[in-house]
Amino acid sequence: MSQVGVHIDSGIKAVLFGLFIYAVGFESGPQFFRSLGRQSLREISMAAVLALSGLLTVLVIARVFHLDKGLAAGLAAGGLTQSAIIGTAGSAIEKLGLSPEATQAMQANVAIGYAVTYIFGSFGAILVCVNLLQWFMRRDIREDALQAEQEQLQGVRLYAQGESSALPDIVGRVLRVTRPGLTVQAIEGDAGASGVTVERVRRGGAEIGVTASMTLEVDDLVLLVGRRGPVVAQAGQIGVEERHAEDLDLVMVQRDVSIANPQYLNRPVGEIVTHLSADVRHGVFALALLRAGSPVPMKADTVVLPGDMVTLFGASADIQRAAQSVGPVILPSDKTDFVYHGLGISVGLLIGLLVVRAGPVPITLGSGGGALLSGLIFGWWRSRRHTAGNLPTAASTLMRDLGLAGFVAMVGLQSGQQAVHTILDQGVKLFLLGVLVTVIPLLIAMLFGRYVLRYRNVAVFAGALTGARSANPAFGEVLDKAGNNVPTVPFAITYALANVFLTLLGPLIIAFA
Repeated sequence: MSQVGVHIDSGIKAVLFGLFIYAVGFESGPQFFRSLGRQSLREISMAAVLALSGLLTVLVIARVFHLDKGLAAGLAAGGLTQSAIIGTAGSAIEKLGLSPEATQAMQANVAIGYAVTYIFGSFGAILVCVNLLQWFMRRDIREDALQAEQEQLQGVRLYAQGESSALPDIVGRVLRVTRPGLTVQAIEGDAGASGVTVERVRRGGAEIGVTASMTLEVDDLVLLVGRRGPVVAQAGQIGVEERHAEDLDLVMVQRDVSIANPQYLNRPVGEIVTHLSADVRHGVFALALLRAGSPVPMKADTVVLPGDMVTLFGASADIQRAAQSVGPVILPSDKTDFVYHGLGISVGLLIGLLVVRAGPVPITLGSGGGALLSGLIFGWWRSRRHTAGNLPTAASTLMRDLGLAGFVAMVGLQSGQQAVHTILDQGVKLFLLGVLVTVIPLLIAMLFGRYVLRYRNVAVFAGALTGARSANPAFGEVLDKAGNNVPTVPFAITYALANVFLTLLGPLIIAFA
């Protein structure tokens, strides 16, 4: 379309890229800041080494082959398949003080380098991270993934969409009482400490209110709800199970509750449960502990941290009563908090206006880097305060995909005429240089991971390596080879870091190429 003279205002390009890069930062923020700790030093080191080796590779190639700043940044964007570099480099080029014509020509070269090198950037990462890595490690991804599954999940079972357990942890049973003299308190224990609760009782065809001191009579029908083991054990002591008792059914709800009460924070789960009051505990079952959206093993020694959420199951009234002590209920919603995210994008664009000079060299995050940093911070804050900043997955995906697709289309429309001439002149040369930019950093990171970081499990190693390169197609192939989600854990950490490190290569290449 650019060949027939279609022109698009640059402001549209800036808005679309801001939407894309903010969404990337917002999604990565919780995992990014969570990964900045001693427990993830290997992944942090992997992401940093790959980004640094990518930067040095591009700078050396630009110096040897006399590439201008735009082509160098384009090589990085395509060879490292980090499309965001186009935006951060383009913003940095605008701060160089060049004429409008020279600025647009250099920004066009960024798009040209990207277009020529991106295809092998995606394909080459698959070859290195899947095929070459297995040969180098002399191990099989699937075998190592199976070996590591239990170690990494620590007993937490994850189900994909549409999957469920044939033996659910929480069950309900309708029983006809055959043993006289039983009380509700005797069945439940102290505030449900036995793992079961009596939710309903029907006597003589009419439902009666349930109290702890109630004595059950023979032929009463009771609805028993609780964890499968205790329910099965108690059922044999109470009576016989009824096959049909729909009129005793009870609607149960599952809700995520943000743990905001200070008395539950920074304490082990076992200690919290021991000191729970009867009102909070009764009729409520904790199914999972979530941290930054990921399940955490709910063991007695697991420490609850600020920002954690607990998934509770029970009758609606019981959940609401427990939430008054624990924290606010986070209801699923398809509404987007436009005030929160509008502020986030605005703050990011303001950060992008800042310029720091290292001598004569201007260094700036630009609008893209600023929006990324703001997205990380606002995403992290959302993970700590769940009541503000809702952004449904579908809305975030639309922001990210529409923003990137529209931005790249704008770049093509603005630079298409010049791109045709440059590709005809330098296409093969740029393609081969892109191969080097794709392969060399991956090889360096692979050697560093094997001999310095001491990765032994190739499934974990492959996840970390693909994340450090933000290579989504390669990661998809790794998951297919693994057959489970083991590579996801290291990938999530290095991918969040790579989205920051690799994106920031744009202004660095413009400054030093």
